[in-house]
Amino acid sequence: MAKKVQHWYDYLWLWPIIYFVLGFFNILFAWLGMIDFMVPVLLALFGGNKLFCNRYCGRGLLLAKLGGEWKWSRNRATQEFLVAKWFRFGFLCFFMAMFGNMLWQTYLVAAQAQSLREVVTLLWMFKLPWAWAYTAGSSSAWVAQYAFGFYSVMLTSMLLGLVVMALFKPRTWCTFCPMGTMTQMICKMKK
Repeated sequence: MAKKVQHWYDYLWLWPIIYFVLGFFNILFAWLGMIDFMVPVLLALFGGNKLFCNRYCGRGLLLAKLGGEWKWSRNRATQEFLVAKWFRFGFLCFFMAMFGNMLWQTYLVAAQAQSLREVVTLLWMFKLPWAWAYTAGSSSAWVAQYAFGFYSVMLTSMLLGLVVMALFKPRTWCTFCPMGTMTQMICKMKK
C-alpha cells in the first residue's frame, strides 16, 4: 500500500499549539491569531471557496489528529442541533457580540477610559490572571488589551472544540465554527 504523500499544510496542526504556548509566555503573540481570522475571509472573498477550512485550518487539523489519529474522540454522531442553521448562525452572532465587546474594551483602554486588565477570560466568564505574560510598557496598553481579549477568544473556542471533539466526531467544532459559518456566507454571496 502506497504511503500518503505529505504536504507542508499537513503540519499546520502544530500551529494552534505554537500559538497558545507563545501567548502563554508573552500575550502579545496573541496578535498572530489574526492570521486565523484574515486568511479564511480573504480566501473566501477572492477564491470563493472554503479552502482554508478544508485544508489549512490548524485547529481543524489538530482536532482531526487528536480525535482521529490519536483516538481521543468518542467518534459519535454529532448532535443535530450543532449542525442546525439556527445554531450555527446563533453561535456566530454570539461570537461576534463577544468579539465586539473585546473591541469595545480595547477602545476604552486606547481612549484611557479604563486601564489595562491583564486577564484572560475563559468561556467568557472565568477570569484567569495572566499578568506574567506581559511586561508593562512593552507596548501600548490598547495593543496589550486587544491581545488579552483575542487570546481569550481563541482559548475559549479551542476549549469548546476540544470538548465537542471528545464527545462527538473529531471535527465537530468545524460544523459550527464562526469562521466557517462566515466564510460559507461569503462563498454563497459570491455565487
